[in-house]
Amino acid sequence: MNYYPYPSYHHALMRSQKKLIQDLEKAINGEYSALACYKKLAQLAPDKPTKKRIEEIRNDEQRHYTEFRRLYTQLTGGGQPTPQITEQCPDSFKKGIAFAFNDEQETVDFYLDIADHAQDPSVKEIFRRAAADEQNHAVWFLSFQMKGAGPSEDERQNIEEFGAQGAMNAATLTVPEMLTYAMQDEYLAQARYQDILNTFGYVRTFARIKEAEMRHIAALNTLFARYQVPLPEDISQLFIVTPENIKRAYGAGVRGEIDNIAMYNKFLTYELPADIRVVFTQLRDASVNHLAAFERGLERE
Repeated sequence: MNYYPYPSYHHALMRSQKKLIQDLEKAINGEYSALACYKKLAQLAPDKPTKKRIEEIRNDEQRHYTEFRRLYTQLTGGGQPTPQITEQCPDSFKKGIAFAFNDEQETVDFYLDIADHAQDPSVKEIFRRAAADEQNHAVWFLSFQMKGAGPSEDERQNIEEFGAQGAMNAATLTVPEMLTYAMQDEYLAQARYQDILNTFGYVRTFARIKEAEMRHIAALNTLFARYQVPLPEDISQLFIVTPENIKRAYGAGVRGEIDNIAMYNKFLTYELPADIRVVFTQLRDASVNHLAAFERGLERE
């Protein structure tokens, strides 16, 4: 009978270390592939906040890559890994973020499995922290997917029935319908300009006109209360498309104000109570001024 279990323990330890080195090689290749992929996705990102977030995710992956290389060198007594790209990143942003989301989810499970089987507490901690990072990345990539999913069939129909488009598509209009379409379009303008400010930072033209849109909403609120018309739900975020650059942002402002002016001009062809006519005329005239400001901005870019 063998009373000395040390040789078998030693062999088990060696097998465990060999498996850890193999897993490290796979993890290093995964991080190396992610660094290349996320560099491409940052270049393809549709707006600055998304690009910045992907670059931050890539910084996390760079940290993991550096930690894993250091650990590999330590475990192999000075060996250097030869990283390889093991997965090709799609060429489109939409397919790329879907690919990244799935890859991050798989990586979470892989890193947690390494942590569970690691004997060294410091190795466990490295991979648990990395797994937590990867889970956070997966959440961000899922949010990018949701943002870029585009409107559904029902939502596309709603776009044609919302705000200025809805008003211009309507064969006839009642006062409550006019108020509803007007408020929806002011919601849409407010959301559009806030999205542009979030994306490109403070731009004086958009900041000032966004403040004006708040006053438009307040003026309409008075009419809703006076004529006891229920306020419409603000679903304007469904219809916001972030422009690729500031020039396109000005172009979106021009199109939005043209639609808004056309809507109020249509309303003003109807017989209206005097107070409603005054408010619609004031809002139309304000939009004419906004249109001129956006056109100047477009010419500058």
